[in-house]
Amino acid sequence: MGWFKSKSYPDYWNAYVDSFKTKQGEDIQQIRFVVFDTETTGLDPSIDRILSIGCIGIFNMRIRVNDQLECYLEQEKFNKETVKIHGLLKAGAFEKVNEEEALQHFLQYIKDSVLVAHHAGFDVAMINQALKRKGLPKLKNKVVDTGYLFQKTELDTSRDHYGLDDLAKRFSIPMHDRHTASGDAYITALLFLKIIHVLGQNRKIPLSELIKRNREGLL
Repeated sequence: MGWFKSKSYPDYWNAYVDSFKTKQGEDIQQIRFVVFDTETTGLDPSIDRILSIGCIGIFNMRIRVNDQLECYLEQEKFNKETVKIHGLLKAGAFEKVNEEEALQHFLQYIKDSVLVAHHAGFDVAMINQALKRKGLPKLKNKVVDTGYLFQKTELDTSRDHYGLDDLAKRFSIPMHDRHTASGDAYITALLFLKIIHVLGQNRKIPLSELIKRNREGLL
């Protein structure tokens, strides 16, 4: 098999993969969660692009305000229709990086943390499409979806889908900086902790109970 050569990946990807060498436990008090959000040019991961990424860390079930990442991406694709939602102009005051630099910052920041997002499938798909464009594999992290977690509380079974606005109002979470990646990540972090509190009354919740499974395995 001397003809076979393994694919070469950049150092930042290899460092990211190496962070998974230590097996993760089930005690959510001892796990670093990274709550993240992406602002994008639209809702189709196959054609739209990430405009900004916001992240905040949680450890020991407490938000770590000194554990944050925020980056803005150069806009190779511009959709003026979405500016009224996220407010990000093609040429704005924020310092911007290219897509690969943003991915590098993101991977270096998250490492093997458990990712948390509201309707996480979309944000994960946006990151994975960006990775694919750079010839890289998909994210390896476990993912928690706060929309799925809320359904597990059985506080309201009348609907299958609850937006972030709906749940923030239900749990009396202030909507500061809504529709910015960092603002939405912080709102989602508060929502995550409130839902965990509801689910964890009088019992200890293992990590595996927070992870949604689909036909292909983990989300």
